[in-house]
Amino acid sequence: MTTLTPDTADHELLRLTHAGRADAFTALYRRHQGPLYRYALMRCGSADSAADVVQEAFMGLLTQRFGFDPLRGQLQHFLFGVARNLILKLEEARHRQVALPEPDEDGELELDHACEGAEPLARLLGNEAAEEVRRALGLLPPHYRDVVILFELHELSYQEVAAVCQVDIGTVRSRLSRGRAALAKRLRAHAPSACLAN
Repeated sequence: MTTLTPDTADHELLRLTHAGRADAFTALYRRHQGPLYRYALMRCGSADSAADVVQEAFMGLLTQRFGFDPLRGQLQHFLFGVARNLILKLEEARHRQVALPEPDEDGELELDHACEGAEPLARLLGNEAAEEVRRALGLLPPHYRDVVILFELHELSYQEVAAVCQVDIGTVRSRLSRGRAALAKRLRAHAPSACLAN
């Protein structure tokens, strides 16, 4: 029997999981559940929905409904992509039920305008403004929200974000830039005193 260590590779844990080793699945789950849940929570804004997405992602991995190929990248990035697709399906179902505000002529939702200057996102999430940041992230269009969360919070590279979101690197850069700007405007609109201090 193969002994598991903290250094056992994801693909080996997955192989052992599919061979019936519950301890291998537990190790995989413990390794990836936290980042995946944080991504899903920031992306969809609901703890219940995030937990459902994580559960469905891992069940799909366990049952091989979602086929991971270790030659195509890291398991964590694959799971982010699975979670993103599951969230998009949830949002599609909700959008059929709820009318959304109309986008402007550039295809973007109108965001509040305020003063310049904002702290880096990861730093904001560590202090008392975390709830405001989560709310502001929830108001970003989903295609901006994905790249901001994956790049800023999970520290994926442009190339890794492009693979998860199934877009090219130029699109990632553009969405990241516009997403950061929109997020900064939204945050400044809710914290005018912080803007005056900068």
